[in-house]
Amino acid sequence: MRFALLFLLLPTALLAQKPRVDFKTIFAAIEINPVKRNVAGTGSYTFDVIDKKIDTIRIDAQKMEFTQVRINGRDVKFKNNQKQLLLYDGFKKGENTLTFHYEAFPTQTMYFVNWDFTADVLNPEELSGQIWTQGQGKYTSHWLPSFDDVNEKAVFNLDITFQKSFEVVANGQLVSRNPSGDNFVWQYRMKDPMSSYLVAIAIGHYEKKMTHSTSGIPLYFYYEDEDKRRYEPTYRYSKEVFDFLEEEIGYPYPWEVYRQVPVRDFLYAGMENTSATIFSRDLVVDSIAYNDRNYLNVNAHELAHQWFGDLVTATSGKDHWLQEGFATYYALLAERKVLGDDDFYWQLLKTAQQLKAAAKTDSVPLWNPKASSLTFYQKGAWALHAIRHRIGREKFNKAVKNYLEKYAFKNVTTDDFLAEVTAVAKFDTDAFKKTWLEAPGFPLAEAEAMLVDESALAKQYVQLRDHKLSPEKDRDEMLKLIRGRVHYPIKELLLYQLLEQPFEVKQPMLSAALKTGDWRVRQAVASTVETIPEGFRAEYETLLNDKSYETQEIALFNLWRIFPDERKRYLELSKNWVGFQDKNLRLLHLSLAYATTEDKAEKFSMYRELLAYTGTNYDSGMQQNALEKLISLDLKTEDVLRSLAYGLGNHRWQFVKFCKDNIRILLKEKKHRDVFIKIRAKLPIREKTQLQRLLEE
Repeated sequence: MRFALLFLLLPTALLAQKPRVDFKTIFAAIEINPVKRNVAGTGSYTFDVIDKKIDTIRIDAQKMEFTQVRINGRDVKFKNNQKQLLLYDGFKKGENTLTFHYEAFPTQTMYFVNWDFTADVLNPEELSGQIWTQGQGKYTSHWLPSFDDVNEKAVFNLDITFQKSFEVVANGQLVSRNPSGDNFVWQYRMKDPMSSYLVAIAIGHYEKKMTHSTSGIPLYFYYEDEDKRRYEPTYRYSKEVFDFLEEEIGYPYPWEVYRQVPVRDFLYAGMENTSATIFSRDLVVDSIAYNDRNYLNVNAHELAHQWFGDLVTATSGKDHWLQEGFATYYALLAERKVLGDDDFYWQLLKTAQQLKAAAKTDSVPLWNPKASSLTFYQKGAWALHAIRHRIGREKFNKAVKNYLEKYAFKNVTTDDFLAEVTAVAKFDTDAFKKTWLEAPGFPLAEAEAMLVDESALAKQYVQLRDHKLSPEKDRDEMLKLIRGRVHYPIKELLLYQLLEQPFEVKQPMLSAALKTGDWRVRQAVASTVETIPEGFRAEYETLLNDKSYETQEIALFNLWRIFPDERKRYLELSKNWVGFQDKNLRLLHLSLAYATTEDKAEKFSMYRELLAYTGTNYDSGMQQNALEKLISLDLKTEDVLRSLAYGLGNHRWQFVKFCKDNIRILLKEKKHRDVFIKIRAKLPIREKTQLQRLLEE
């Protein structure tokens, strides 16, 4: 998974159950109702009882109702404690079959996006709602009776009944899609076992394209109709990344098919559900947005998880780095294939510096289930690079291949992997553990020594970072570097080192940077220049035309701020800008235009448009962006406060925190508190409860 801190905790009861009961297959035929927000269906599970002395079999099932519970065709005693289905009798030593009917009302793990606004539309083709699941860290047991213990692996098969106008994506091969009244029944089948958290469903109005990997694996790429022009930039290099990883890892892709589907308002950047990655629609980009925030790294990261996490799964949270560290490192290797060596070493150097900086407050080591995301992902990747650096690429790849072959479809520990390393090379695992797994902080000196040994870019960067050039004494050398063919991080470094210099001293370097034509170097100019003299304005204005929505956003705001006499011209220039999926440029234009014009009718029109983007039918990122603009303009109207209150019910904790933080500030003023009290009565129950808690603080 990308950009999330997740702990795969193992319930004691299930750990005790695993050696005595082994679930083999899980089949569920379900129907999802987006209006009721429920899941109803039947289950047929096979399991082996290894120890007849076991008196209770447990299946995780959060807030579900069960009927017709049978084992081997007979009704059996069971208990439903709203957390687990507990079975007491009817099973025998050896193979057994469990069947049941169930209904679930998931409040997490399965998310219904935009259905509040689309459920009553008469024409199903106009529905824009989506349904998607996110099992890791939340558990699939909220919508499917399953196992929160990652060590219980089974073969999952799903029949999913849903409205005909929608596309339904799940794990495994789609073996049929059969009509059933106004619905289709989508039948997905798998051949090999996996942990429950990797079960996934994504439903929406999608188009798709298909190609094959060099090895013959079908690759499906999904997109919404309105994102047609974004298809190529989004999935750029997807086949190349797949082919590279399969070759570099040395173990064939372990599943029969691979799908990638973007969803709205996803919790994270992406999730590596077995054979079916779900990722954020924010990463569905056009050719300009590709420069700022493309899908390439997340694409490679989630694909690498199909081996590291899905095929072999960490036994416990302590070993979670075996999943995130591997996925992060192989994503870097895939990017190296696409972007070159310099980019690879720059990413490692950059994360090494981030880890060292974070170590000032983060003392939890990598080999700890409470490690941070940065530690699991980036320090985990660095630990693997340290091994690869010491034993060489050939032996490293051999160890990885042996590791995957030996533990395919099983659970693993760190010692399992390190044993495969020592089997192919002389390697001091004790020293490795102490430095990379057990010690807090980050060994920056050792890491940078590796990079300096391997990369001319890293060597030059570290030298320039530690021995700054003087813009007065070393002006010619700085200009030579900026104008030269060195990789962009060197040029960025020089520009950031000029921050405190008087403008007249650094202007030659700034002008040279703008002339490079490199959008990343030019963006560094946009970010580092706080004052723009009139004589530099024309050069700076060229940033407004860069192929980078972030650069355009920075440049527009700075120019509008510094040159009030030119504001109308800048607003005319930017009136049709949109930007990313969250409309960053459109929202900035509206806020600047509101602050510029004195015409009341124009102000009201801009306010209404900004307010519209706070509606819950938009992704929370756009809602937050619009609310930030409205609050900064001091437009704290009843409608704005209502939008903040509705945000309390959002499924994304980041947006909920934003809303809570702002409501707490507003509640300090009686006039705003009175408005929140007024609107509380008409809020849905979840939002009303959250707001009441804030009022009582």
